[in-house]
Amino acid sequence: MARFRAPGIASTPAQTCTDIAYGPHARHRLDFWQAASTTPTPLVMFIHGGGFRGGSKESLNAPMLRQLLDAGIAVAAINYRLIAHAPLPAAHHDGRRALQFLRSKARAWHLDKTRVGACGISAGAQICLWLALHEDMADFTSPDPIARESTRLACVAASGAQTSMDVGWWQQWIPGYDTPHRDFYEIFGVQRQEEYRQKAAEVSVLSLVSPGAPPILMSYSMSPDDPVPTDPQEAQVWWVHHVIFGLKLKEKLDASGVEAHLDYPGTRMFYRSIPHFLSVKLASSRA
Repeated sequence: MARFRAPGIASTPAQTCTDIAYGPHARHRLDFWQAASTTPTPLVMFIHGGGFRGGSKESLNAPMLRQLLDAGIAVAAINYRLIAHAPLPAAHHDGRRALQFLRSKARAWHLDKTRVGACGISAGAQICLWLALHEDMADFTSPDPIARESTRLACVAASGAQTSMDVGWWQQWIPGYDTPHRDFYEIFGVQRQEEYRQKAAEVSVLSLVSPGAPPILMSYSMSPDDPVPTDPQEAQVWWVHHVIFGLKLKEKLDASGVEAHLDYPGTRMFYRSIPHFLSVKLASSRA
């Protein structure tokens, strides 16, 4: 199973650079680990989860980090603005800015900017998929050199991603999800239904699929036929990370000819882990 695992007891390798600012907000910070190499290395950007309400870059799994570094892949872990700081899609825009900032550091940090991947958990996985499936957001007319950098990715590994932020879609497709578990208007800072639908569509990657997207691996912790947990708190976590998000996205990716892998209990894949998938794709891909 190619899933993220809970952080182990192994210590995290020391960062090459810590709390580097990629923007003006206090949450616009990233940590960077340089891989040992005589040539420019690929890069993986990690984006933490937390329901857009919490979480931090420190949640990066230490064993996974070590595997990537051992494979000659540099790693960056980013923070982004939470709902308390700015409504969505601010967090997605921060992911874009962090990616462009990292590319702007290619020469200084010995990176191959044509081989950049991303991985994330839950909310962070949603941002990763948004970057992967969105058209290139480089602004070549901008006076800001960072904004002129590409946002294209070579591959993405997403664990527990929400591929739609339309609560009506959740009620239609997620088993047992009848009543919204949070205020979706508040997430986007809106007060009217039409405003909400517009904002939700901007970050719902089910509406962004097109040919030419990079290879994607999605992993979930339940099978499609698993029953809803009886414990209310467990059920909420289960709904938010349900495999139906991945199933519906994979259907669209397959129809568009995009390489897509979906991992959940009972499946078998060539890729034995998230780092294995990223290593294979970044060894051969050019964004």
